Amino acid sequence: MGQLWNSLLNTLGPYRRMVPGGDIGLALCVLFQLSILIMPIPTFLLDMALALSFIASILILLISLSLERPLDFSSLPTLLLLTTILRLSLNVATARLILSHGSDGPYAAGHVVAAFGGFLMGGDLVVGAIIFSMLLMVNFVVITKGSSRIAEVAARFYLDAMPGKQMAIDADLSSGIIDEPTARKRRGELSEEAGFYGAMDGASKFVRGDAISALVITLINIFGGLAMGLVRAHMSVESALATYSTLTIGDGLVSQIPALLVSTAAGIVVSKGAIEGKMHGKLAMQLGSHVNPLMIAAAASGVLALLPGLPTMPFLAVSVLAGAAAWHRFNTRNVALAAAVPIVQPPDTSVTGISVLDVVRVELGYGLLELASGMGHQIPEQIKRLRRALATDLGFVLPSVRIQDNVELEPYNYVFALKEISAGNGELRPLMMLAISPGEQAAELPGERTVEPTFGLPACWIAPALADQARSANWTVVDPATVLTTHLAEVVKENIAEFLSYTETQKILSGLPQEQQKLVADLIPSTITVGGLQRVLQMLLAERISIRDMPTILEAVQEACAGNLKSVSSIVAHVRTRLSRQISDSLIGLAGYVPVVVLSPEWEDTLAGSMVGPPDDRQLALGPEKLREFLDRIRVVVDGAVNAGEKPVLLTSMQVRYHVHSIVDRIRINVPVVAQAEIHRRARVKVVGTI
Repeated sequence: MGQLWNSLLNTLGPYRRMVPGGDIGLALCVLFQLSILIMPIPTFLLDMALALSFIASILILLISLSLERPLDFSSLPTLLLLTTILRLSLNVATARLILSHGSDGPYAAGHVVAAFGGFLMGGDLVVGAIIFSMLLMVNFVVITKGSSRIAEVAARFYLDAMPGKQMAIDADLSSGIIDEPTARKRRGELSEEAGFYGAMDGASKFVRGDAISALVITLINIFGGLAMGLVRAHMSVESALATYSTLTIGDGLVSQIPALLVSTAAGIVVSKGAIEGKMHGKLAMQLGSHVNPLMIAAAASGVLALLPGLPTMPFLAVSVLAGAAAWHRFNTRNVALAAAVPIVQPPDTSVTGISVLDVVRVELGYGLLELASGMGHQIPEQIKRLRRALATDLGFVLPSVRIQDNVELEPYNYVFALKEISAGNGELRPLMMLAISPGEQAAELPGERTVEPTFGLPACWIAPALADQARSANWTVVDPATVLTTHLAEVVKENIAEFLSYTETQKILSGLPQEQQKLVADLIPSTITVGGLQRVLQMLLAERISIRDMPTILEAVQEACAGNLKSVSSIVAHVRTRLSRQISDSLIGLAGYVPVVVLSPEWEDTLAGSMVGPPDDRQLALGPEKLREFLDRIRVVVDGAVNAGEKPVLLTSMQVRYHVHSIVDRIRINVPVVAQAEIHRRARVKVVGTI
């Protein structure tokens, strides 16, 4: 026999592993509840099920009262459904016994139903019926209806607030306040809360339907039982009415009291809302923490006790209790004040908070919030990729980017603010794609004509269905989030030197490997200060030179200072020479060479002859006419090279490179300016123009 049993277990082993034991138990419980609706059950089993319904409802109520937050009881919607099915099944089972065996006596539907019917009625049929009707009305009209309404409103408002909460999480993540695991955890909690409140909205309808069905079953039991007693059992009217009314009211009590407890528990959970902590602590703290209301309540109760015609003792007892509570609270507060350490006036955070600036902030109109908080979180994800790309390309981690809504903006507008100062703006169409024109010969596309915000190129907002058609016509098609992020990238790169603060410079130095710390100790502060090094790095970043190779930069700074170079510009020039391989590699085009526009000897001599000031701080003093001629010539040559498909680099001598760059940068011509010594000896160079 043992071998047969082991063989059977081995045969069922794979199937047993498919369904865990807990799932089997729950499935059997649900099947048992549903089977009660169809099959009759003996009275002793019915009594056990009714007792279980009572205990389950009491347990649910006690758990609801001890919650710290509503989400701690996330299984409540499922429990509401299961307990509702259980009560309805028991209602049907007792109704079957009442209608079929009610004439057998008060214990026809079990001892639990008989006990509740006899206890409530107390021998008076009319009083029992009235009390039962009141309980039914309280549950259906007051508690169940109110809980259902609170759940509906809570679900609606919580779901409406979800985009803002998701946006707040993404903003905290982008600003570095929280890390990725914390953000993932908070998003999970947000999703659970949304599901919980939505499920509670639906589950509250189960409780309300349970109250309605209990009323219908009660009427069926009374009139159906009366008819069965008169016709089938040949009972007298008084006997049939007493017997079936007692059984019906007992059955109704057994189902309505658990329903009342569960409805109260559901109302407590949904009405708790955003209150943190256990309910009893909050109620005691908020009701008994103020002395004046307690004193007024004690005085009012004392006055009522003295009025003629009103009973003295009840109001006097309430007055004494309220007065004792007020006195106790007053003494407790005085003792705490006497034992307290003298309080120092806290700083005015309203003033200090104003001085904290958002280094980089993206403000969105309400029509663009879906891009920041909707599915995929497009803008926050692309900003994170932008920060990683800048760290890789330039060796500097962009400060945290804060994303927030701005109700003063138009719905589809956005604004970039760098240190609270507007640095760029644009307009998006969140449900469309931006097609950027390939040139004058571009094919026509149906859509809204516009200008690409980053580079000012002609573009068109088109429907997503036209994206493939636009790409086949050589239009560049990008989504709205990419448009915003590309614009932000250019704005940040133009101003990235401003983000390298004194503190950030110290972080870069302290983050160097241990073997480089000796070089840092020898260099700072004896050779150059942290502020001086900060200025050197800022000038490199201003021309988009990566500072990832910090050991080479520090060595070059040390060499420049040892060679008696005093000005920051001369130190930067030496550092750039040491970084020639890196600079040349960043300038090589797709054809494998550096396309350069060279400065003619005449212009070199003109610019060099216009230099004035001491050797360490030379300034360019070029006449207005010559300056205008020089700028016009630069525009013509650079535009010609660009039209030829090149990305030209302006090549000058070391002596005038910095000043030529200042001129080119001021007129916003996006072309690098390098000195001849900054082109590595192994780099291939092709002259594409001469000024």
